[in-house]
Amino acid sequence: MKIFREEIMFIRKYLKWISTFLVLVGILLTNLNVYPLNIYFHGLGVVGWTIAGFISKDKAILTNFGLQIPLFVIGIYKVIF
Repeated sequence: MKIFREEIMFIRKYLKWISTFLVLVGILLTNLNVYPLNIYFHGLGVVGWTIAGFISKDKAILTNFGLQIPLFVIGIYKVIF
């Protein structure tokens, strides 16, 4: 049980920062017109923020970032197919 608590604390402490970094890198790559890497970085950050919102039960974060996931899936689908 102690290991589970430590993992949750790690996620709470670092997941938001890592996700923020990924989102900002994605925005930077968009501004530099580096496609499709911008979609991958930003999309990973959005998934991280969605997980963080789920863990902390924050409905505003879940709504904001959770609704972005299908948009990134569409973008990734366009890149692949």
